[in-house]
Amino acid sequence: MRKRWDIFCTVVDNFGDIGVTWRLARQLVAEQGFAVRLWVDDPGAFARLCPAADVTLARQWQAGVEVCHWRRDWAATEVADVVIEAFACALPAAYLAAMQARPVKPLWLNLEYLSAEDWVGGCHALPSLQSGGLQKFFFFPGFRADTGGLLREGDLLQRRAAFARDAAARTAFLHRLGVQPLAGEGLYSLFTYECASVPGWLQLLADGSQPVLLLVPEGRVLAGVQAWLGDDSPVLEAPAVRGNLRVQVLPFISQEDYDRLLWCCAFNAVRGEDSFVRALWAGRPLLWHIYQQADAAHLHKLQAFIDLYSADLSAPAALALADFWLAWNNGQCTAAGWAALQENWAELCEHARDWSIRQAAQQDLAAGLAKFCANWL
Repeated sequence: MRKRWDIFCTVVDNFGDIGVTWRLARQLVAEQGFAVRLWVDDPGAFARLCPAADVTLARQWQAGVEVCHWRRDWAATEVADVVIEAFACALPAAYLAAMQARPVKPLWLNLEYLSAEDWVGGCHALPSLQSGGLQKFFFFPGFRADTGGLLREGDLLQRRAAFARDAAARTAFLHRLGVQPLAGEGLYSLFTYECASVPGWLQLLADGSQPVLLLVPEGRVLAGVQAWLGDDSPVLEAPAVRGNLRVQVLPFISQEDYDRLLWCCAFNAVRGEDSFVRALWAGRPLLWHIYQQADAAHLHKLQAFIDLYSADLSAPAALALADFWLAWNNGQCTAAGWAALQENWAELCEHARDWSIRQAAQQDLAAGLAKFCANWL
């Protein structure tokens, strides 16, 4: 009998939470064969990621997943065999009571945020006793074998490689987005949070010797880009030109198209968790703008990943990457920092590709969850 999974997700202030859970739900259905319900409290946010969705429906099927509107006036529903509480969102009280009343208790998992910090492996999959005879396990995504792994579809790197070999497919994809790079132009993407680093970096690109087309998917960074351009209106129709830089804004695109966009670009500036992981799988040089936390806790998480990611880099390349990432996340961007990154570009390109291949040898998050479920149930 197919195991039934419920995934609960609240949309906080960005699309990262729903982005992760929507990818996970699809993969659990497609690759693991589970029956999955995804409960989301903001259908509008979900529809941005899944344009086929109907925001007026309480329940609908998308990509094999039953997507349900998580309403405040919770209606009684049958408890699943496995319950995922994504990123410490609180389950509905009535659903929790039904879990406690279930003769065979469900497997209850709290899917945590991604971190490369050393303590994660020791806390991964630890149980916490709850009332009513329940246990909640803390499942940590991560980069090492003693964690839950990263979200990655089984054929992701094969699809990436096929796309890289097919110039016609890349051209057709970009044309569908309204993007037409010029000969000799580097293609970069920018999908970060708003940041004081942005204007300085844009100016460096405009003043640089390498022509660049910067693609900016709609998001929080857009206001800063428009302020630097001196134009409050979106530049969706045609790129804005400043020196050697062309800037083109893209409408919000699906997750599948965002993957392809990352694969097309030579450099990707990304944010949060979902776009960050997808940029890692793109195997291209990147910048991570981490989600800001109180007391600068995010900088410890950032440094932990920098240390892990740059372990196999030469000292100059590792220093260039660390300096540029840390400066950006502190609202700074200098000509010297960007130049150092450029000087080590060839090594960073090779490293990004090799790192993604090595990381893909580890168990992915969906497979790890399925294995944990099989061992527990």
